[in-house]
Amino acid sequence: MQTSGATARRLPDLRSAAFLIVAFLSGIAGALQLPTLSLFLSSEVQARPFMVGIFFTGSAVIGIIVSQLLAARSDRQGDRKMLIFQCCLLGALGCILYAWNRNYFVLLFLGVLLSSFGSTANPQMFALAREHADKTGREAVMFSTIMRTQVSLAWVIGPPIAFALALGFGFQVMYACAALAFICCALIVRYLLPSMNKSAVKTSAPLQAPARNRRDTLLLFIGCTLMWSCNNIYLINMPLYVVQQLHLPEALAGKLMGLAAGLEIPVMLIAGYYARRFSKRALMRFSAVCGVLFYAGLMLFDGTISLLLLQVLNAMFIGILAGIGMLYFQDLMPGQAGSATTLFSNSTRVGWIIAGSLAGVVAEIWSYHAVFWCALLMMIGTLWCMWRIKNA
Repeated sequence: MQTSGATARRLPDLRSAAFLIVAFLSGIAGALQLPTLSLFLSSEVQARPFMVGIFFTGSAVIGIIVSQLLAARSDRQGDRKMLIFQCCLLGALGCILYAWNRNYFVLLFLGVLLSSFGSTANPQMFALAREHADKTGREAVMFSTIMRTQVSLAWVIGPPIAFALALGFGFQVMYACAALAFICCALIVRYLLPSMNKSAVKTSAPLQAPARNRRDTLLLFIGCTLMWSCNNIYLINMPLYVVQQLHLPEALAGKLMGLAAGLEIPVMLIAGYYARRFSKRALMRFSAVCGVLFYAGLMLFDGTISLLLLQVLNAMFIGILAGIGMLYFQDLMPGQAGSATTLFSNSTRVGWIIAGSLAGVVAEIWSYHAVFWCALLMMIGTLWCMWRIKNA
């Protein structure tokens, strides 16, 4: 009986560790692909800046469709664990396609479709972790927070490794490593994560309009969408700006992304702590100010040391947005937590669509540097929105 009890106590710990490992590996798979994607399309596929932007826009649209369909299906029926397992395998197939195919339209339609399934594994894994925590009596908020830090940690080391692999060994090796990360995730999910057979759930209810604070919620949605658009423009544009316009080492782009991701972890934790002392509105305003200063700095400075130092502002900008933005939506929409969370998630998705379209068109007509002017103007618009929102 003692052995059986000890095994029962160790099993949740093993499963918790498995959740953390899957969160890290799925983050690594994404961090190996996204930072180098614009450089891959430009150098390997020979896509023009406009086509690069269209690729990111198409990716966002297809990703929204796939994630929404899978989210609805997983909430209604079936075992979420098997869905995650299948998504990881499809993500691995997508990486293999990117490794050996150089046809733009095959990558845009088939490659993006497979990658969208792979990227959906991460949010589905968080949903499974929440169900597991609720069933086992674990503290769900802290467990999810620790899992998110694993994704952030993956983005600390992922971009530098991605550029090192792509530049040192070729994009085939880099995408093969991303495929390997997906396969490892699939094996851990298949054999270590729990199965959670669900009954009917309420999360499939349609998105509801805010019952209160509609004007402020709309302003917050516009502000967050603009902020995510600016961040996504930076992710798309920065590698090409560093390599093709500033003529700096390619590996610098990976170091910039990794440094920003590393600094975001303490920023998120500090912001969560001070949210008790300061209002969320004040923190979001501070985030917007940091964003304005960051993109203004990109306009003024182009040296290696300057770009590295500017990542402090970038980390405060994105760290607060990612950590506090969703909570601010929930404060403005009391009793509508599901709809509030969906609104925040949709702001990131709309941001990708805007960023892909704008980055490609502006870079094609003017230059990569001009794209940051657009981001600066959008950040000024964000400040206007944030200063008109009341304190919830």
